[in-house]
Amino acid sequence: MKLRHLLFLAALGGSWVASLPEAPDERFLTDRPNPKRLELPDEDGSFVFAVFGDRTGGPDSGVKILAQAVEDVNIVDPDLVMTVGDMIQGYNRTKEWQDQADEFTGIMDGLSCPWFPVAGNHDVYWRGDGRPEGEHDANYEEHFGPLWYAFRHKGSMFISLYTDEGNPITGEKNFNKPACQRMSKAQFAFLESALEEARDLQHVFVFLHHPRWNRGKYGDDWQRVHERLVEAGNVTAVFAGHIHRMVYDGKRDGIEYFTLATVGGHQAGDAPEAGYLHHWNLVTVRDDDIAMSTFPVGAAIDPRLVTAEVGRTARRLLDSVRPAYASVPEVLLEEAIDDEIALSISNPTGRPIEVAVALDSEDARWAFAPDHGHLEIPPGESGGLKVRALREAGGVDRGLRAPRVTLSYEVLAETHRFSLPSKSFTVPLGLGELPEPLKPPQETAFEFDGRRDHLRLSHERLALPDGPFTLECWFKGHSFRGRRGLVNKTEGCEFGFFVSDGQPLFIVHLTGAYVSATTEAFKLQPERWYHMAGVFDGEEVRLYVDGQLVGASKGSGKRTQRNLPLLVGADVDGGGHPNSMFDGVIDEVRLSIGARHVGELIEPERRPEADEDTHLLLHLDERVGVWAFDSSRAHRHPELVGQPEPVPAR
Repeated sequence: MKLRHLLFLAALGGSWVASLPEAPDERFLTDRPNPKRLELPDEDGSFVFAVFGDRTGGPDSGVKILAQAVEDVNIVDPDLVMTVGDMIQGYNRTKEWQDQADEFTGIMDGLSCPWFPVAGNHDVYWRGDGRPEGEHDANYEEHFGPLWYAFRHKGSMFISLYTDEGNPITGEKNFNKPACQRMSKAQFAFLESALEEARDLQHVFVFLHHPRWNRGKYGDDWQRVHERLVEAGNVTAVFAGHIHRMVYDGKRDGIEYFTLATVGGHQAGDAPEAGYLHHWNLVTVRDDDIAMSTFPVGAAIDPRLVTAEVGRTARRLLDSVRPAYASVPEVLLEEAIDDEIALSISNPTGRPIEVAVALDSEDARWAFAPDHGHLEIPPGESGGLKVRALREAGGVDRGLRAPRVTLSYEVLAETHRFSLPSKSFTVPLGLGELPEPLKPPQETAFEFDGRRDHLRLSHERLALPDGPFTLECWFKGHSFRGRRGLVNKTEGCEFGFFVSDGQPLFIVHLTGAYVSATTEAFKLQPERWYHMAGVFDGEEVRLYVDGQLVGASKGSGKRTQRNLPLLVGADVDGGGHPNSMFDGVIDEVRLSIGARHVGELIEPERRPEADEDTHLLLHLDERVGVWAFDSSRAHRHPELVGQPEPVPAR
């Protein structure tokens, strides 16, 4: 039975209006004249149940996945939960078996609905001396319940079968031998009686551990069972486990066959969409059909947990949490590296967080010990990690790439973990002067593609003190259409150059507001070189284009500072990400302490040299690994993102 259109019922004046007399369904309520009649869902009864896959064969920590699945299912609140066997690790003797059985049932008893076991090989196989007849069969029935059974629920019959009875002659239990995988006369007789009991019911669902319909090592005994199920005429679906992957074997003579993967058992998880995953299935039962969906463990979220405070916490983590470094390796010209990366992560939120830290590099000569770690950080506190970083000799060469730190965050709520997207950060290596062999034979500039290319320098590395400063650069735009950032450390703070729609603009954020210097006297033209300089002298913000003062505004006070990077070739958003990308060529970016230019006219330097006031100087003549070289005395080399490439400067 298909669910048709849903009706949104409206109330007027606090009371329901009368249904229209010509409405085809008296449940349809509205006060609108001549409305389109919406078909309503049938009111026949339906119910839902869940099915869990194997718990065993994996690490002991698999019980945590099982516990998470219990939390998931409680959110959905089905009528009942079925299993398909292999609930405990087993393959042991009574004492260990009992402890594991208690652990499993203790977790499953946390369900808000009844649950029903199915026996698998892990649940009944004995290992060790003193093997009793039937191995753990007796322990199973004492702890979990009958090895096979059936029950009714809302017009359906649920039948649990046992697929490890063993060889009827030798008693051997072995799921790899067909002789051990045959249904006994006693169990087959029970199955027939259960099917007879269910002859007037709408649905019959069958659960077992081994998917015997796959034949092979299971032999061909299932065929007679299948024929009996077909004869019953109302068997809707059969569920099994064991193989630790989810498989739909289609509909056979009107009966659907499903195999579940795992809910805590051994699972590579390398192809989840192809059935290799921890999951549980939810089955919706209606009079004449069923609907089924698969939920990866941990995917269900109680919407009552997603408060505004949780959202703010997540946003704050994504926008502001990044590594801080107490020590980083120093890259020297021709020497190998054996140094330490000491980093810390702060939790600025009111909730505990867990951060997975992983280190790698595109430069295969790096090695890290350890290469990952996990930090659980209470609200308002910090967690740290020290890593030994080693790199083969090679020093500063064209293949040099920095280590990369990837952070994966989880916000820890009362009963749920909110996973956030991972973010990667380049470790700000210490890097000395550019070696002579890498200096280019000619001066170049960097070309930016207007989509992804930019240079990035962290707030910590820039470290521009408050007070007067001068920003300047040369540039040639391929296009100025739309919003275009040139050199920026903005977003409610700091300073920046814009060339949006060809209009030059210099802004400085002083005492809580931007002070702007601009001009509407002319528009920047594509494919022409310009020099732009912005000056803040403590009392005024000035803009120069090609050496001429074109705009000025009074402004004073402290420059607003935020932990956001300086970007060349883009603007920056509140999360430190680029936007409003520049499409063109940039050269000779210089940031100086103090007001370097005064008056109406200045003489732009085509290739300035570093002096004691130079805070950052990017000739953009060469890339060193993933950095653009900074010729200032501080060597604040920004990271290259994308593929900005050196091109002739003229």
